[in-house]
Amino acid sequence: MKAKVYKFGGASVKDADGVRNVERIIRMAVNDQMSNGLMVVVSAMGKTTNALERVVELLDAGKEEAALNQWVDIIDFHVAVMKELGLQPGSDIRLQGEIPYDPTLPFDENYDQIVSMGELLSTQIVAVYLLKQGLSVEWWNMPKLLRTDDTWREAKVDDEASRAVIRAGWDRPRRPQIVVAQGFIGGTADGKRTTLGREGSDYTAALLGNYLDAESVTIWKDVPGILNADPRIEPDTVLIPSLRYQDAVELAYSGAQIIHPKTIRPLENKHIPLCVKPFSDPRAEGSRIAADGVGPVDVPVYIWRKNQILITMRAKDFAFALEESLSEIFEIIHRHRLKVSLIQSSAVTISVCVDDTRKVSEAIEELRQHFNVTYNDHLSLLTIRGTTPAILEHAKAGRTIMLSQTTRRTARFVVKEN
Repeated sequence: MKAKVYKFGGASVKDADGVRNVERIIRMAVNDQMSNGLMVVVSAMGKTTNALERVVELLDAGKEEAALNQWVDIIDFHVAVMKELGLQPGSDIRLQGEIPYDPTLPFDENYDQIVSMGELLSTQIVAVYLLKQGLSVEWWNMPKLLRTDDTWREAKVDDEASRAVIRAGWDRPRRPQIVVAQGFIGGTADGKRTTLGREGSDYTAALLGNYLDAESVTIWKDVPGILNADPRIEPDTVLIPSLRYQDAVELAYSGAQIIHPKTIRPLENKHIPLCVKPFSDPRAEGSRIAADGVGPVDVPVYIWRKNQILITMRAKDFAFALEESLSEIFEIIHRHRLKVSLIQSSAVTISVCVDDTRKVSEAIEELRQHFNVTYNDHLSLLTIRGTTPAILEHAKAGRTIMLSQTTRRTARFVVKEN
């Protein structure tokens, strides 16, 4: 039998009851004796990542007291969960007293040192709780195992170095049946913690599945599986029980929140199926992504990508040589690490829709040195796969459309957020 990888997101461990439910799901897998070991990847609890990001922002703004208050709230929340689970803060689980902040470091490097604390705390809580419930468990410190470069906030993984050390730990004699590891974070050769990009825990699970030649990777979510729309936005959603790798990649890069965009490649390379299942109903079938998945998807799929900015560039002398300007534009975009979700050009303009990050204003200022630049913020990108005239009319009704693109199967609209 091969190993299995389970990944639990923040919603599944948002409180003590969530941790207890994780234990029940893991115990089911152990009792079923369906794998040669279980690798459990865990995200930060609930909205902890957002709260830690706020700590970094406050410190960067020089608001030390507010940052410390936020930090104390985060620690108090985790202490309360520990106590409800019967764990002893300080003895069962180490707590970080001081904020790991260095004012001499760049924002992004401080971000990785602070925000990574969420996963370190959550995984210690889960591992110790499982151990106290009588399970055979070991906690792994991923910053020492998953080797990355120092591209802060979006570190690139060294597969060769990571695979060697992780396989050595996994294949050793008398390894515990269950390993609990952090998603989202890794570490540099000189011991600095790094992060893999928001929602990067899915990617961690996929990498571990690849390194361990796993039988499968299962992502446990607060939805029945992969749906054709966000149930918080569209009231009538449909479960998509089976997808091919290529369909999943297209959905992920369009902005579907159910799967991190980098997740599919490590699995597709070794034909490892990816399952998405509800943690509220572990026996449910959920959705399965694999080479033999049924496809293409035969229902319309609606994908919202929030917090977008539409940037339009026009040459200052009105003579726009498209092929000459593209490389210059995208060199600037790449240097500021903007994520482009849509591109549209005309005879005299180029427009790009990008994620709204703290780097956008710097990129716009640099672009203005070469082009006339206008932009609109507070936008969303709606992608619809499997369109019909009726679906298009419904999608546009009552919305302010800033830009649209339509092909045979897919329509994309940049719209003002309500």
